[in-house]
Amino acid sequence: MAWVVLFLAGLSEIVWASAMKQSAGFTRLVPSVVTVSGMAVSVALLAWAMKTLPLGTAYMIWTGIGALGAFLVGVAFLGEALSPARVLAALLIVMGLALMKFAS
Repeated sequence: MAWVVLFLAGLSEIVWASAMKQSAGFTRLVPSVVTVSGMAVSVALLAWAMKTLPLGTAYMIWTGIGALGAFLVGVAFLGEALSPARVLAALLIVMGLALMKFAS
């Protein structure tokens, strides 16, 4: 169950990071509220998952899901560049996440 909660925490991180981009430096109300709410949900779920998962593993998985998800949102919806180097970097994150999961 902790792994599911950690995954949800990572998804929440993607939401708040994406909303932060849309908030234009916290000058737009709705994306700003989504950002702060998403942060609170994400950290609360991470804290719950850390009750049973090791700190390093949980934090790495959480940040990895957020980083990879934010990258994908940026490419898919915000017109950010998709280059071979950026794809390789994302694949390395995925490989690191998989290794950390199997090492735990």
